[in-house]
Amino acid sequence: MSKIKVKTTMVEMDGDEMTRIMWSMVKAKLLFPYLDIPLEYYDLHVKYRDDTDDQVTFDAARAIIKYGVGVKCATITPTEDRVKEYDLKKAWKSPNGTIRAMLDGTVFRTPIQVKNVKPSVSSWKKPITIGRHAYGDVYNNTEIYAPGPGKAELVFTPADGSPPVRQTIHDFTAPGIIQGIHNTDQSIASFAKACFTHALDQKTDLWFSTKDTISKIYDANFRRIFAEEFEKNWQDKFAATGIEYFFTLIDDAVARIMKSEGGILWAVKNYDGDVMSDMIASANGSLAMMTSVLVSPDGHYEYEAAHGTVQKHYYKHLNGEETSSNSMALIFAWTGALRKRGELDGTDDVVRFADILEKAAIETIEGGTMTGDLLLIAEPNPNNRKVNTEGFIDAIAARLENML
Repeated sequence: MSKIKVKTTMVEMDGDEMTRIMWSMVKAKLLFPYLDIPLEYYDLHVKYRDDTDDQVTFDAARAIIKYGVGVKCATITPTEDRVKEYDLKKAWKSPNGTIRAMLDGTVFRTPIQVKNVKPSVSSWKKPITIGRHAYGDVYNNTEIYAPGPGKAELVFTPADGSPPVRQTIHDFTAPGIIQGIHNTDQSIASFAKACFTHALDQKTDLWFSTKDTISKIYDANFRRIFAEEFEKNWQDKFAATGIEYFFTLIDDAVARIMKSEGGILWAVKNYDGDVMSDMIASANGSLAMMTSVLVSPDGHYEYEAAHGTVQKHYYKHLNGEETSSNSMALIFAWTGALRKRGELDGTDDVVRFADILEKAAIETIEGGTMTGDLLLIAEPNPNNRKVNTEGFIDAIAARLENML
C-alpha cells in the first residue's frame, strides 16, 4: 500500500532511557511503514539538553507554537544523583515544566481502558480525566537552603514605585529550607477556560478542587477565577447540556472520587495534577495506560507519555537482560498527535490511521498479549501471555497490518 501523507510538519521531541528505546521501535514498526510524516526533530536527551544549556528545550517549545502539534517522549528531570550519573553542568529544570510555561497550557490526562483490566477502585465505571494546570507552582519555583539562623522574607516590589510589600516567612534559628512559588491571573484564567471548554466538549461534569481554607490568597485566587469564569461564560451552557460545575476542597475531592463512578473531568493545580494523574493511571492498570495532552489557549497541542523514563528497565536493557516495558502511552502520544494533525489539516485518512492504530493496540491487550505490568492485574484467561518490550510492539504491528 502507498503511504498515507501527513500534510503539515509535526514536532518530534525524543527522550531518555527505556522510553527512548521504545520510541524508536514505535516509529520503525508502527508508523514509518504506513505514514509519510514531515517531522522537525529535537533531541531532549538529558545530555544534549546539558550540551545546549537547555536551549534545545526552548527551541522545541517554539517549534510547537510554529507548527501547532508536537509529540514528546518521556525525559529525565535531573536530580543531583542524575547530575553525577550523566556528568551534567547542573540540575536543569523539568523540560515538561519549561514547555508548559511557554505554551501556557493545560494538561488533560485520561486512562486508556481495556476490557480485561478492571480499575482497582471497583466503583469506577467511566474514565476520570485529570485537567492539570500546567504553569507555576513548584515546577517553576525558587529555592534557598538556609545554612543557619536568619530571617526569610517574601518581598514584592511594585513596578510603579510604591513601597515594597514584605511578609516574614520564618525566623530561622537553625538550618532549613525556603521555597518561593508563583502564578498569574492570566494563566489561571486560561486554565479555567480550557477546563470548561473541554468539559462542555466532552459533555462531562467538571470538578475543581484546591485548599483555599488554608491558602487564603494563593489557592483562593484559583477558586475565585474559576467561579467568575463559570458564572460569566458557562453557567447557561452547562445547564443546557445537563452537566454541572462543582467545587470542593482537595481532600474532600479525593474522598469523593474514591466512591464516584467516574465520568468526570477533575481540574486541579499543577502538583496535585502530577500526583492524581499517576493515581488514576495506576488504578487503571499501569502508569503506561494514560493519555496526556498539553493544550494551550492559542490552540497548540503537545502529546506526551504521562509516565517517566522507565529507569530500572533501561538498566536491565543495558545489561543485556530482557525487559517487558509497556509502550501504550508512547503509542497513544503519537496517535493523539496524528489525530489532531489530521483534524487541523482536514486529512481524514490520517485521523483514520490514528483510530485504527489505537484499536489495534487495545485489541492486542484484550486478546491476551500484554507486558508484565498488565499481566499481573488482568482478568485470568488461558490466552493471556507475557511478551517482552519488542514482542508487544510486534504483536500490535501484526494486528495493525491485518486491520489496514
